[in-house]
Amino acid sequence: MEGSDFVKEVTTKETYTWTEESRKWTLPNASIGETETYQELPPAKHKVVAIDLGLKYNQLRMLRQAGFEVEVVPATTTAAEILAMKPDGLFLTNGPGDPAALGYIHKEIRELITQLPTFGICLGNQLLAHAYGGKTFKLKFGHRGGNQPVKDLRTGKITITSQNHGFAVDPDSLPNDIEVTHINLNDNTVEGMRHKTLPVFSVQYHPEAAPGPNDACYFFEEFAALIEAGKS
Repeated sequence: MEGSDFVKEVTTKETYTWTEESRKWTLPNASIGETETYQELPPAKHKVVAIDLGLKYNQLRMLRQAGFEVEVVPATTTAAEILAMKPDGLFLTNGPGDPAALGYIHKEIRELITQLPTFGICLGNQLLAHAYGGKTFKLKFGHRGGNQPVKDLRTGKITITSQNHGFAVDPDSLPNDIEVTHINLNDNTVEGMRHKTLPVFSVQYHPEAAPGPNDACYFFEEFAALIEAGKS
């Protein structure tokens, strides 16, 4: 895996707008008169560009559920092309391979995070580390499965998370303006970061995992709130 760029093999070939079914399914309670099996979507208040590094569709569904219009672009899209789309925010998806081998993406992200609120997941988290000037390393076994314990260092809260990655961020390589916000309680590796001055944050695990723990679903709402605050 080290040195491998698999992103170019899995990324979308063309830009597209996410329009597929995104409503939350719910089990109606007939005893109180509920009949609907879906929850209606909120209006799309913000436009976000998602760089497809090997995304999962449920990430796009959850972005739409949080009030985003989602435009998905190939991993080779330049910062200038993304900014020309006039998005309110940037979303960096999960994906396969070695994050250190994706220098052509590091460069574009480095420019974008100074201009757009940004949320990254999994590979997106690792690419942000490189954009900040940090490094990643290969884990001996990787983190796999739906029962990985993660601690939020800001609150002390522990959540159970779904994970599937073989690389991790080197915390000692990060600059002073980056705060490690989450750690894995099994091996103390980095599970989340935020920029201290820019509206940029990321997690290493999968808040959109389906099926999987729902503990971390709030990150999509947090992203929407971050953009809303910036607009205000």
